[in-house]
Amino acid sequence: MTMDDATNEPYSMFFVEEEDTMSSLQGIREVIELLGLFSTFYSDRGSHYWPTPEAGGKVDQQNLTPFGQAMKHLGIEMIADCSPEARGRSERMFRTHQDRLPRELALVGITDRADANRDLTEVYRSAFNAEFMQPAMEEGSDFVDWIGGPLGDILCERFERTVGNDHCVSFEGMKLQIPADRHRCHHVKAKVAVLRRTDHTLAILHGPRKLADYDEAGKVMPPNLKVAAYIRRGRPGQSGQFICYKTGQFYLLPTLDWSGVRNAPCSGWAVEEGDPGASEDAV
Repeated sequence: MTMDDATNEPYSMFFVEEEDTMSSLQGIREVIELLGLFSTFYSDRGSHYWPTPEAGGKVDQQNLTPFGQAMKHLGIEMIADCSPEARGRSERMFRTHQDRLPRELALVGITDRADANRDLTEVYRSAFNAEFMQPAMEEGSDFVDWIGGPLGDILCERFERTVGNDHCVSFEGMKLQIPADRHRCHHVKAKVAVLRRTDHTLAILHGPRKLADYDEAGKVMPPNLKVAAYIRRGRPGQSGQFICYKTGQFYLLPTLDWSGVRNAPCSGWAVEEGDPGASEDAV
């Protein structure tokens, strides 16, 4: 569960077998997709949040976990629970959910995890907020809209690998084949990063460039250009350079139909392929 410290409102709730890095990243992603970026994240000292060199000692704030690296990338400050009062408050909230949820789910005959998660979203959270949510002390919101590209490529696990002579990357028993790349003859012996997202899909990055996306079985996934967002560098009516956020690839496109874009600025305009009037947010 991920909740607002000011109002007690739970923004993300779902059942998993065990809380871990991926479930925690998924919770953060749901909050950002719902409301935007926030400034501070307060957590317990779970090993997926913090490394703790000595049992019961201070957390290591220098050697970050994959979760901590993602928070640093987003500019979100992490705070470990060093206050008994604050920890007691969150624990009381968790006990409330643990006491109510099993009874309420049993009353409506829900025993499947998927059905339970659906009930959390459609029924339980709104009922809980109506009873326990408190108004914030100050008006307004500190959430900031996210415009930094695919969250899945940030809120993920990251593993360093070296490309083999077969132009593949070995990852957990799979061989991830790197497709041919017009920007480079080959990537043999290159240091790359393998990303594992919360939906278990994978990606390989060489520096800031994405080389390929893969499904859970390690098969290359074609770029989904229907949902790829492009940034145009140049003025309307001129040829320009575009980057596909889905693949990280740059493209030189000689023309683009700007008829559906209203009041286009000189640069930094995001356009949705296939419907130039559908996405008009400056980035």
